[in-house]
Amino acid sequence: MRILLWHVHGSWTNAFVQGGHDYTLPLVPDRGPDGRGRARTYDWPASVREVPWDRLRDEPVDVVVHQRPHELELAREWLGRDVPGVYVEHNTPAGDVPRARHPLAGRTDLTLVHVTHFNELYWDNGRAPTRVIEHGVPDPGHRYTGELPRAGVVVNEPVRRARVAGTDLLPRFAARVPLDVFGMKVAGLPYTTHEDLPQHVMHAELARRRVYLHPYRWTSLGLALIEAMTLGLPVVALAATEAVEAVPPEAGVLSTRVDVLADALHAFVADPERASQAGKAARAAALARYGLARFLADWDRLLSEV
Repeated sequence: MRILLWHVHGSWTNAFVQGGHDYTLPLVPDRGPDGRGRARTYDWPASVREVPWDRLRDEPVDVVVHQRPHELELAREWLGRDVPGVYVEHNTPAGDVPRARHPLAGRTDLTLVHVTHFNELYWDNGRAPTRVIEHGVPDPGHRYTGELPRAGVVVNEPVRRARVAGTDLLPRFAARVPLDVFGMKVAGLPYTTHEDLPQHVMHAELARRRVYLHPYRWTSLGLALIEAMTLGLPVVALAATEAVEAVPPEAGVLSTRVDVLADALHAFVADPERASQAGKAARAAALARYGLARFLADWDRLLSEV
């Protein structure tokens, strides 16, 4: 199948393009949000091609995977024809959440795919037919060493998403354990930051930390959390959104109390054996629920229907 999609969510796309299809990604001259083309920090297969936006009319496309409302019009304009599609909702609703109506709520011609059951529950989906296809991640292997008595964190766009991502909580955690933060660059913070690393390098570095901290207040389910679990790290996370489904008790500690989470970080850092055992449980749980084969099979079923 020939699939058109935009490079919007790097980690999700990295899993999606591992399937047995041909993937076309639009490219604009400045590699801006509407045409980033192939990723620079992921090793994507040759079946992923970047095509300049003004040449898409010549591309044989079977289905479009939309991820933002304006892509519906972009696809129609750039392809010059209507092509069957689905819409993936990566995000939790914003604003007045109990009344948050999805942009596709009035449509019945596109399947609205949520990446978590939490998302499907909290969005007002209206008349749109919905499907939940939970995340899947390529297995990086059990790479955990935990040799560094520190906590690893992955936070992107830490300023714009400060309260969403829990960036404002990091100094409180750093007061108990040393933190290494990946995916961000902010000066003057009391912990070490590591930005713009290729994924395989980040995984190798993250696996050297003794515990993974997931400080997000409001997100559907951060893929970095699942990736950390597959690496074999124990998890300390806010008991918010889908994290309560993803992390079993034996894999780490979840709570809405910052002091409880800070104590858990300290306990894992102080006890390498306990951290290692919890990390093995985290890896087993992540592979069982978020394996790549299940993810791709779920998507193949939906795309064949479309």
